[in-house]
Amino acid sequence: MSEKNDMTGWILFKRKSETTPGWGSYAVNRLMDVAPSRNISLKVISPDNFDLIITREKKTTWINQQVEKIPDFVITRVGSGASYFSLAIIRHLERLGVHTFNCSKGIDIVRDKLYAQQVLVQSNLPVPKTILVKFPVNIDLVERYLGFPVIVKTVFGSKGAGVFLSEDRRSFVDLMQLLEATKPNVNIILQETITTSLGKDLRVFVVGGKIIGCMQRTSKTDSFKANFSAGADVEAYPINSEIEWLARQSARTLSLDIAGIDLLFDGEHFKICEVNASPGFNGLEQANPGLNVPNEIFDYISLRLGEFD
Repeated sequence: MSEKNDMTGWILFKRKSETTPGWGSYAVNRLMDVAPSRNISLKVISPDNFDLIITREKKTTWINQQVEKIPDFVITRVGSGASYFSLAIIRHLERLGVHTFNCSKGIDIVRDKLYAQQVLVQSNLPVPKTILVKFPVNIDLVERYLGFPVIVKTVFGSKGAGVFLSEDRRSFVDLMQLLEATKPNVNIILQETITTSLGKDLRVFVVGGKIIGCMQRTSKTDSFKANFSAGADVEAYPINSEIEWLARQSARTLSLDIAGIDLLFDGEHFKICEVNASPGFNGLEQANPGLNVPNEIFDYISLRLGEFD
């Protein structure tokens, strides 16, 4: 297959620091590096550069106070902390007919960890038992339904930030009392601890319903978290029918074209921990030599846009 015409695309991404080398994101840098070889004119635009003006004009939008022609597609890398403004920009581009990968619907679901769990459970997919915190916390209910140790998570967050393991009832009571006294309106969820997965998990990368890679992440320390961004070891992991089904169904259920599915080892089976709408792939490419994630993404976008013979 060969691509018919040059395509134009944007990566919607907010750079953290102007002093960071490159774009400060391995994924963004890789996409930008590979795009020219695919005859794709690609540029990075921050949501902050948009002026959201609603008009009847269908082919342009406003960026840096200038009218800009809309691209063929947008790769949305706004992360789990996507703001209302970022989502409004994506929805606006979708209304103008721009193909977005991922779409606003999927991003809106997965940025809220509790809502994502609710949607997955609605489709009968296995997830850890979860409770939404309300103060004062019913400690007996938590102990009876989830047990200790218990995972404490903020509703919004990524890369392991905002995740805490409360070892026992006493430490949990102290933590809840601290939160109630300092941040009574904070949104927190509690999840059962899958003890067979402490310090390790799987990351499965899905593009257009296709599993393009899987890796096991293992903490180098005694931490219960196994995020690559926190220094975890990674290695390729064989994909079986259960892993493939869970990953593909999770991405489809949450309306994601590009997804990172985190699976927990639940004995001989797996449970879905979280789903990421802007998954990094530095560790995945390290663990799977020869895998070119940007090429897989551009292949899928080209097919969706009808740009392959």
